[in-house]
Amino acid sequence: MSDLRFFRSGGIAALAGTFALFVAGGAQAADIAQGKEKADQVCAACHGKDGNTPIDPSYPRLAGQHGDYLRHALRAYQTDQRKNPIMGAQAKQLSRADIDNLAAFYASLPGQLSHQR
Repeated sequence: MSDLRFFRSGGIAALAGTFALFVAGGAQAADIAQGKEKADQVCAACHGKDGNTPIDPSYPRLAGQHGDYLRHALRAYQTDQRKNPIMGAQAKQLSRADIDNLAAFYASLPGQLSHQR
């Protein structure tokens, strides 16, 4: 019977919160404002200020992309797992916080669908 009281008293929520803190390991949340500032300095010239208007049709639209995808892509450019001379040079100048902030900023923007259902 005491096991049921644990579940009814919010014990699961407390365990989930503790687990989330353990998994996060004290990681700080990304800063969207700093991401915007860095995007204006580094990314806007090619991908557009809004992340939806690249200067070349072969350049991707960044707005609305998933943050984890953008983080992964930028880190892959940093380590040359993804090869592109322009993006490699740009990504190598970014800190881990810059990448997290950029990913959060672009993920927060409205994207454009490539097709409608």
